[in-house]
Amino acid sequence: MDLRITYHVHGADHRAAAARAREIALEQTVELPSDALSADVAARIVGRVEAVEPLGEGRWSSVIAYHPAVVSGEIPQLLNLLFGNVSMQAGVVVASVDWPPELLASLGGPRYGIAGLRDLTGARGRALLCTALKPLGVSGAQLAERAYRFALAGIDLVKDDHSLSDQPPAPFRERVQRCQDAVQRANRETGGNTLYLPNVTSGVTAMLERAALARRTGCRGCVVNALPAGLDGVRAVAATGLAVMSHPSLAGAFFHEDHGIAPPVLLGDLFRLAGSDAVIYPNVEGRFTLSEATCAAINARLRAPLGSVRPSFPVPAGGIDVARVPHWIDRYGADTIFLVGGSLYAQPDLVAAARRLVEAVRALSR
Repeated sequence: MDLRITYHVHGADHRAAAARAREIALEQTVELPSDALSADVAARIVGRVEAVEPLGEGRWSSVIAYHPAVVSGEIPQLLNLLFGNVSMQAGVVVASVDWPPELLASLGGPRYGIAGLRDLTGARGRALLCTALKPLGVSGAQLAERAYRFALAGIDLVKDDHSLSDQPPAPFRERVQRCQDAVQRANRETGGNTLYLPNVTSGVTAMLERAALARRTGCRGCVVNALPAGLDGVRAVAATGLAVMSHPSLAGAFFHEDHGIAPPVLLGDLFRLAGSDAVIYPNVEGRFTLSEATCAAINARLRAPLGSVRPSFPVPAGGIDVARVPHWIDRYGADTIFLVGGSLYAQPDLVAAARRLVEAVRALSR
């Protein structure tokens, strides 16, 4: 079964759009003109243009089928095939992908997914809540105190902000130990089950060392800035046994109306296939707004049946506070993790603010 990619391209007419699709099929595989190829290579390797349909206003939808062997089950080569050389040309959007079962099985996807994260947190039949430890520049002790307060209130997941790395004010090793100890102390006091997720993002070697340290400290999951670290880096961290929440830093570089990778493909399919158990994205009404339709499409792609690949939690971030929680749960459903940050930090008592949020979510599940 072939890997089918739908590209949106410019074209003055059907003939021009079909020629553009053929150019993409050649560029993304053999990088040679067709008359320089043997018939055997052309038949086995070059993508096959299956459909070219008008979208209106000079845009066309082109479906190109590739043999899965071109990918070889490797995420770097998958990205190279999807959007490698053509990313440096104008006016090409990877709009959707139809995945063959054997490729899905080889990529694997999340280790935990929605069901597994529910097992880790003990949260059943309701949406989950997450918040971020910030800002960059405060000490590890201060971050740990905030982690303790959030866990005391019953927030399900307390994660490092994506900007926290190994900076002098809160070095990784010290910060992780302090924050994990703080969350465990709160859990003992309340009987809760809050998880602390440190940000392990770094170069591959250092990132795996940080993931191993997090596991030794007792952490069950972590945060990875998926694009700065590389999607295969996400896969490597997931293989350590930690649950992975992926952050979308750098993703906006791909999100243009007439060029790039559509958000549901990048955040919904590719982040999930790389091993993300949960994927953060900028919610509508936040400061990095995607449209309502795009947010709904990301949610759908993260949860949709996809061969043997487990579904992942969508994690909308932005525009969410205690007053708006009922609206967002009604819109996005219980299989969602709501990332709430600014509206909590804006209030003088973190425990009281977080507790009101927790109570609002749990009241909706009764």
